Amino acid sequence: MAAHSTPSSARPGGLVGQALREAVFAGLISFGMFVLFVGLKTDQNMRNELVLTQRWGLLAIFVGVAMVGRFLMIAVIRPWFAAGKAQRAARPAKAGEAGPIRRNLHYIAFGALVLFPPVVVALFGMQGSLKFVDNFGIQILIYVMLAWGLNIVVGLAGLLDLGYVAFYAVGAYSYALLSSHFGLSFWLLLPMAGILSAFWGVILGFPVLRLRGDYLAIVTLAFGEIIRLVLVNWTEVTKGTFGVSGIAKASVFGIWSFDVSAPNNFAKAFDLPMSSVYYKIFLFYVILALCMLTAYVSTRLRAMPIGRAWEALREDEIACRSLGINTVTTKLTAFAIGAMFGGFAGAFFGARQGFVSPESFVFLESAVILAIVVLGGMGSLFGIAVAAAVMIGGTELLREMSFLKAVFGPDFTPELYRMLIFGLAMVIVMVWKPRGFVATRQPTAFLHERKAISGSFTKEGHG
Repeated sequence: MAAHSTPSSARPGGLVGQALREAVFAGLISFGMFVLFVGLKTDQNMRNELVLTQRWGLLAIFVGVAMVGRFLMIAVIRPWFAAGKAQRAARPAKAGEAGPIRRNLHYIAFGALVLFPPVVVALFGMQGSLKFVDNFGIQILIYVMLAWGLNIVVGLAGLLDLGYVAFYAVGAYSYALLSSHFGLSFWLLLPMAGILSAFWGVILGFPVLRLRGDYLAIVTLAFGEIIRLVLVNWTEVTKGTFGVSGIAKASVFGIWSFDVSAPNNFAKAFDLPMSSVYYKIFLFYVILALCMLTAYVSTRLRAMPIGRAWEALREDEIACRSLGINTVTTKLTAFAIGAMFGGFAGAFFGARQGFVSPESFVFLESAVILAIVVLGGMGSLFGIAVAAAVMIGGTELLREMSFLKAVFGPDFTPELYRMLIFGLAMVIVMVWKPRGFVATRQPTAFLHERKAISGSFTKEGHG
């Protein structure tokens, strides 16, 4: 009787050998990629001469991390996940198996966000909490809202948009210009900025109705660059690269203001010490409310016929047309609603910064927002929020890691390497979870009822 042969990759020795080969290849590739960027550095000496500084130790660390990571991925992590997947497939699924924490995770996350500012103030004081509330709270929530808006276009409708930052810029400049020239309040300009951005979303949607895939991505990328170049060159209105400064702050529904010289100042009204923390905490709750509005509208729209039309368009446009769905209105509504939320975020950005310029709306912003949607899981609101917290919060955290200079030398600047680390993290996540942190690509509508088919149809090949 012939013995069954075992694949070499299934044997322990074969798996370790394959992992070692993969680790060597990863080391060679990382050496070729990083030798000019990490191993060699141009610098100036005391006589202002250009010299070449060698940093072979730092290069060895990068190469070693790549080799060890690839070895662990092949030898340990991938077999572990494969075994876990096989075990879950063999175990019958039970209804209601998720625990109470997992079922109520979104409520727990919302409660933690509501308590975030007072807890930070209690731990670090008024001035010490300013950095955490602004950089780790408001900044992350802005990108969460932008990613949720783009998720309607990319995750639900399946339209690859590389120029989403254009709607972000339209909202920011709409608020900045209308507030500066007409003195309108934040609460009036917030919906106006969303409407104007939705209008530009429809304008973008019309030329790309017949495009899909790479062609659609190229046109949307060009649209984003056109908006940025208009902001740079239309100096009579946008002031070009100098930007628009002195933008009015948001008020508490016109009742209390955060301007120091205003008679209805918030701190003076409640006999509180003057501090800029109150304005940042107020902005935190405003952007949190806008994020909750975005999540609510996205969830409701997904369960409505227009949401199901988006999902049908995402899966197969030809089948979508054959079902009688109007793909023109389906695409235009996706672009308009996604752009509207980008305009809301842009208006909030203008109120938060008090200054807007074209440098804030470059293509890299669109790439980061799209990466958040892809890494989080297209269609998953919770996964996108987790990806935004990890990516944006990790970037801000890396700025604060001054102790890394003691490890890599005083010339080490973490800001220069954060995009490198960001790219490596994206590669790792795509290998580990190809569909994102939380992959929810299932349709919202299911046919739970099975119908019996006549045996004659089955024999004839109709069933």
